[in-house]
Amino acid sequence: MVSARIIPCLDVRDGRVVKGIKFQGLVDSGDPVERAAAYEAQGADELCILDVSATNEGRANAIETVTAVRAVLGIPLTVGGGVRALSDAARLLDAGADKVAVNTAALARPELLREIHDSLGAQCTVLSLDAGRRLDDPTRYEIITHGGTKRTGVDAIEWARQAAEFGIGEILATSWDRDGTGEGYDLELLRELSRAVPVPIIASGGARHAEHMAEAFDAGASAVLAASIFHRGELTVADVKRTLIACGHDLRLTP
Repeated sequence: MVSARIIPCLDVRDGRVVKGIKFQGLVDSGDPVERAAAYEAQGADELCILDVSATNEGRANAIETVTAVRAVLGIPLTVGGGVRALSDAARLLDAGADKVAVNTAALARPELLREIHDSLGAQCTVLSLDAGRRLDDPTRYEIITHGGTKRTGVDAIEWARQAAEFGIGEILATSWDRDGTGEGYDLELLRELSRAVPVPIIASGGARHAEHMAEAFDAGASAVLAASIFHRGELTVADVKRTLIACGHDLRLTP
């Protein structure tokens, strides 16, 4: 049995950690290297870096940030933002990433997922899926791209199924509606995705406390990603893990 994972996320812009609500109103939340080292010391299982302005600004992910974080990090590192080609993914792995998350470019050209899978392996290939409830039908989800600024009309569950056929290793599923709100993960989105695809689901968007994470695991997530609660110091990774273990969830607890 594989232990559930707790993954702090560093949304990065111009070399600094930032955080907002629904991808907007970003405020400075510290230095990524300092944050990374602190979260590993607290017992994080993995770390995620997302360059939140790379797609909108049409530039590649900041390689220097990845290199600097890897220098202090011993746990797996997923990096996303601005990955448009196999060469971009390869550069991130060379800089120290273990996995590469692809969002907008994969939607435009799904074959990119297959290329990364075939060249770098399924374990390196992560679909970053930002989903929001449709305005015309809140029971359904659509893909949102370009840092939350573009509604595509593409059905999120069907896109996940298609992406799984290209050999992705896991899906980072972020609820646009819940991001930064502290209202908890979108459990129905997680249930639908976990029923639709055979790959692990990382839940993202909306966590305020450990109980929200427990709900996400019960809804089918294999891992939970959080940012705000850790950045603000409301809880440490160790705090969350102790609560979840007490509730019967299997996690790795670092002394």
